[in-house]
Amino acid sequence: MKITRAGFALSALALVCVALPASPKAPAKKRILVVSHAAGFRHSSIATAEKTLGEIAEKSGLFTVEYCRNGEDVKKMLVPEFLKDFDGVYFANTTADIGIPDLGAFLDWIKSGKAFMGSHSAGDTLKSSDLKGDMRFVEMLGGQFRGHHAQCEIDPIVEDTKHPATAHLNGSYKVKDEIYLFKDWDRTKCRSLLFMDKGPNDNSKEAGVPGDYPVAWVKKHGKGKVFYTSLGHREDVWESETYRQHILGGIRWALGLAKGSSDPLPAPSPRN
Repeated sequence: MKITRAGFALSALALVCVALPASPKAPAKKRILVVSHAAGFRHSSIATAEKTLGEIAEKSGLFTVEYCRNGEDVKKMLVPEFLKDFDGVYFANTTADIGIPDLGAFLDWIKSGKAFMGSHSAGDTLKSSDLKGDMRFVEMLGGQFRGHHAQCEIDPIVEDTKHPATAHLNGSYKVKDEIYLFKDWDRTKCRSLLFMDKGPNDNSKEAGVPGDYPVAWVKKHGKGKVFYTSLGHREDVWESETYRQHILGGIRWALGLAKGSSDPLPAPSPRN
């Protein structure tokens, strides 16, 4: 059988097409449910928080966001059946008992390998006083809100300079915000990222008092990962590039998109 030049060329092209591997598909974006329902005090910065998280999602291209904004949304969305296609939740200035239908099932969902991320008053959410002594949410988060005083500027110690949430800070982070004080926080059960070794200069009796005052941390909850930063009361904090990188790094870590340890750290020596 005589093969023409055209036939030979077509055969060669077919072989090349067969030999070339198919183009790899881009990995699917992670999905985060942003929860902003406030059953107690409602921060004016919630709208800015939602906008910021949406912009970070779009700019990074790593994840998408959907929103859970009120009590009816919570009843419908913060249940395993709805959450099964999500990779994590972000509590953006939530407060008090937001009405999760089955808290145990929600915490088990995180424990199965999902991400919990939260800013500011996420630490003032589902406290033991909100739930008649139930400490399960507090134990997952790592601590609970004790109080705050006047807004002030702090320069917390950056304990983990390599973690994705703090590596960009270059060892220093001066920020003015409403600074939370915590109880039931144990640095042996989480990895402190930012902390103060003296009480904030907030016109309170604790101002300047030596101690261990957490600002941001990460921890594990079963197979799940928890990132929490107590900063984020003010709109200008959410809008600052430094804070945006802080929470993006925490999100990347919690979603398993960036490496970082959750092992506890001993408290560093106090600064002079």
